[in-house]
This record gives sequence, C-alpha cells and structure tokens, in this order.
Amino acid sequence: MKVNKRRPQRCRNGPRGKRQLMSKQLMRIVLPRLARRLQRQLESYRSGRLNDAQFTKKFEDLLQDQYSWLTDRGVPEVLAAIAIHAGVLVLSSEGLRCEAAEEGVPLEIMELRAVRAAAADVSDHYNIDANTATRIISNIVAKFIS
Repeated sequence: MKVNKRRPQRCRNGPRGKRQLMSKQLMRIVLPRLARRLQRQLESYRSGRLNDAQFTKKFEDLLQDQYSWLTDRGVPEVLAAIAIHAGVLVLSSEGLRCEAAEEGVPLEIMELRAVRAAAADVSDHYNIDANTATRIISNIVAKFIS
C-alpha cells in the first residue's frame, strides 16, 4: 500500500486564517468609525473651537469609546486594543509620511517606530508579548496602508 506523504494543507478557516479574517473584518468596522469622529474633532481643532489640551482629551475619549463599543459587542479586550491602535496608525499614515520627510528617514522607519510604540502600549496593559503585538499590528497596518 502506498502512503501519501504530502503535508496536509492548512485550511483557510484554520486558527490563523480565522484570526486574519477577524482582524480584517474588525478593521473594516473600526476605521470608518474612528475616521468620522476624528475628522469632526480635527475640524473643531483647526477652527479654533478646541485647544491642544481639549483635542487631546477628546481624542483619548474617542479611543476609549471605540474600545468600549468593541468589547461590548464581544470583541476580546486585547483584539479591541490592537484594532484601535492599528486604526490610529492607519489613519495617521499621512502624518507619519510627513514626519519621515522632515526627519529625512525612510517612511518604514517611522512606521516601525509607531508600530513598536503601539505594541509596547498593548503589551503593557494586556497579557500579550510585545513582539507578538508588533507582528499583529504591523500586519494590519501593512494591509491597509499602500
């Protein structure tokens, strides 16, 4: 009898595929919600209706509201935190691009710094290794920034 020695193929719906699908779906929910609310805050800030301290406070409240909204809908806390951090990085990609140009460094350096800072924050507050958080956040950011 001949034995088939091929490796079994990984099913797309396996644990890794499921996580990737979940993070992509999550980001398609998070990004528009963050973008709309952040745009309103930026308009208020630019028009002078908000000062630096008020804008910072409103931004922090926005992120906390988005996090609570996700966890209230059953998204695990660590995934909600990762999604929020990744969403902020995706939405701030133009700012990272400008900052990289001002400092004269490649955009990838600025993105890596931002991803590592976000991952460190998630790692400090949730039971997740910083390297794992860095990998997850960078994968999400890479999918949404072109």
